[in-house]
Amino acid sequence: MLAAVVFFAMMDTCMKMLSAHYPAMQVAALRSLSSLPLVCAYLVWRGAHRGVLQVRWSLHLLRATIGIAMLALFAYGVRTLSLAEAYSIFFIGPILITALSVFVLKETVDARRWIAIAVGMGGVLVVLRPTGEGVLSLAGLAVLTSAVGYAVSAVSGRVLARSDRSEHMVFWLMLMMAAGASVLAAPGWVDVRGEHLPLLAALAVSGFFAQLAITEAFNHGEASVVAPFEYTALAWAVAIDWLLWKTLPDEYTLLGAAIIIGSGLYLIRHETVHAASDHP
Repeated sequence: MLAAVVFFAMMDTCMKMLSAHYPAMQVAALRSLSSLPLVCAYLVWRGAHRGVLQVRWSLHLLRATIGIAMLALFAYGVRTLSLAEAYSIFFIGPILITALSVFVLKETVDARRWIAIAVGMGGVLVVLRPTGEGVLSLAGLAVLTSAVGYAVSAVSGRVLARSDRSEHMVFWLMLMMAAGASVLAAPGWVDVRGEHLPLLAALAVSGFFAQLAITEAFNHGEASVVAPFEYTALAWAVAIDWLLWKTLPDEYTLLGAAIIIGSGLYLIRHETVHAASDHP
């Protein structure tokens, strides 16, 4: 998950840059199309092309539909929000994953982890400002909706992993998103400019490795345990905002970040101690 966060930060930076020149749905299509050749090569290299049609189609279609909406909404939101602001809103995702994991995956989350997650959510609210104005903007609502989609996709991915190979999950998600987003973006498609080809290459590589890493993360760990590691994305977002756009978070963002990171570290430490105490 830590590796996935780094790659997603790189991917989101590319998406933010592209969103200034192309419609949000086209950015979603470009993200999927650019990574598709790498995904196909990986599928063959792993020898996973055999049995690629023997999958649970309904869940793959659900994840692809959610994925298209999630990418387009995030691209729309990050066009005007800084990465730090967008990530802070998106941090509701791990909290929703934890809640969904209890009801869908029947995972157990004890009271102390619920409290730590609630404290982390309080930190997100601080970042959004006490008035809540950060959520009520169209960009904020777009990112918030994207986070809900991400949580549903992550939990459905855990269900799908019980029957389907991770390589098949990545392949069908990328192929279906590429096809669906391209069709939806076609009416307003803007010709891709030559100077943006390096951005597309970076988008392809970062998106490919991010998808592999996050699929493996949720396949090999409880969703409620893996999700808190995503809080490290805030540090990357602040660094990238400063390096590329010379913006720094204000006092609300810094205070909220401290609360979020503190609760995330507690969740990680609590799980480590809990696992050690259970070891025979």
